[in-house]
Formats: sequence, C-alpha cells, structure tokens
Amino acid sequence: MLDVIILTDERYVEPKKKNEYIDNVIVEDGLVLKALENLGLKVKKIAWSDASFDWTQTKIALFRTTWDYAEKFTEFSDWLIDVSIKTQLINDYETIIWNLDKHYLDDLKDKGVNVVETYFIEPKDQRTLKQIHQELGWRDTVLKPAISAAAKDTFKLTPENVTDHEDRFAHLINDESMMLQPFQRSVTERGEISLMMIGKEYTHAVLKIAKAGDFRVQDDFGGTVKDYTPSQAEIDLAVAAVNACQTTPLYARVDIVNDNGGNPAISELELVEPEMWFRKNEKAAEMLASEIHKIFQH
Repeated sequence: MLDVIILTDERYVEPKKKNEYIDNVIVEDGLVLKALENLGLKVKKIAWSDASFDWTQTKIALFRTTWDYAEKFTEFSDWLIDVSIKTQLINDYETIIWNLDKHYLDDLKDKGVNVVETYFIEPKDQRTLKQIHQELGWRDTVLKPAISAAAKDTFKLTPENVTDHEDRFAHLINDESMMLQPFQRSVTERGEISLMMIGKEYTHAVLKIAKAGDFRVQDDFGGTVKDYTPSQAEIDLAVAAVNACQTTPLYARVDIVNDNGGNPAISELELVEPEMWFRKNEKAAEMLASEIHKIFQH
C-alpha cells in the first residue's frame, strides 16, 4: 500500500528523450517526491492513464503534471469519476471539477474578486464572432474554450482578422462553451504574474513573458520566466481568490495581469495541475509535503 501517488502523464514517467522542458518536469516532480519521502511517506510517480495500477492501493493521489488531460478529456473525465471513489484526490474532486471549467471566473467575480472581464458564449450559439463583438462593443479580444489547457484553440482577434476565425469558431461552438475577453495590453507590455499558494499562504512568484510578436506566455510558445516579487495588492488578490473557493485548495497557482484599467485582475486560478516552479523555491515543495503529511496525522 502506498501513501501518495504523484500523478503525471505517460510522457514523463520514464522519458527516453530529454530536453529542458522535460528536465524541468522531472525536477519538479522529484522535489515533491523527495519532500514527501523525507517525511516518511511511501511515494511513487505514476501516469494517471496507467490502466495497470489499482487506485485503491494508494491513500492519496496528488495531481502534478497530468498535462495531457486536455487532449484526452473524455477518458480523463471518466477516470476522474472512477478514481475519486477509490482514493483521496488532492486537490479534491469537487475543486477539480469546478476548476476545469473557466466559468469559475464568474463565481470569483460574484464573490467580489477582480477578474479579467469575460463573456461566455454557450454551445449552439448561432451568432458570428463579428456580431458578438459588435454587441459587446469590443475590438481586440482573446477567444478560447471554457475548458482548455496550454492555450489550445486560443486566438487573438482584431477587427481585421475576426472573419478569418469564423469557420473555426462555428465548429468549436457547436460542441463546447467558448470565452471571450478584451485583450489585456499589459500581457504583451509587462507579462503575466503567477503567484504560488500552499493553502492560504503565498510562497513565491514568477513573471511570464511572451516572446516578441506573440501574446501567449506559456513556454510551449516560446515564453520565458523570471523571478518576481509581487506587490501587496497582488498577494492580497491571490489570497482573496483562494478564499473564494468553496473549500481551500491544498495548492494553487494564481495568474494575475493588470487589466486595461490598470488594476491587478485574475486571469486564471489553476487548481488541477498547475506548474508551480518548485525549482525556484524548494521550500514550497516541502510546505506542500507537510500539508499532505498532516492528513496522515488525523
């Protein structure tokens, strides 16, 4: 019987090919694994999609680098229901289900948390992108699915290119919810801030910067990362976002940009499998392990 399974995707279990990206994944998972083992827990790293593993044989399944779930979403959803019955998930099942769908931004807004202005377009909507922009009075925007990862099907729209994306939008909106946000100028001017939280405690932060000519800050698209010291207002906003969750997540990454009014605003609250940059603050991995260890002491 294991105490903790660190959940990853099959590409990162025993990768034959190595690059900086994969090396970082191995380091991140390794820091968490070591911190848990140092507290006397029996730990193993397994792909969530590993059909050979009996999930009743671990007390906790900890989501870390399950970054292929978006491409296998139906399979992942079915697995999630099944595994939630067999073991304890961290973060918990209800939190994961809530956080997988970006409609959670409306929930945060309803609780008084400043989020990036967002308009949701629901399945089967017959309007064109041009019509929706005219109704909202918006010009430069970003369109993406309400359930997505790693900027999949994410487009920056302008009055000049909106018609180029109508066919793709019509295909996507037939089956899924989409979200439209005014393009936040600070994303290209300054970048996006990620604040890491263990429970309700801020641990460290990074600034993600898109490569020249792009607006996507993910390293998949050439983005870079720098250490960052957040303002008190940014820390307070991250704490407010975590406090607005129905149950306090054991870990969270809070992504913040300056909105077009110049105020810090939540762009994403990542509670499922966020990159946490533990390699930039190993103490945060130890704090996460300590919080998990407390579960075994109750």
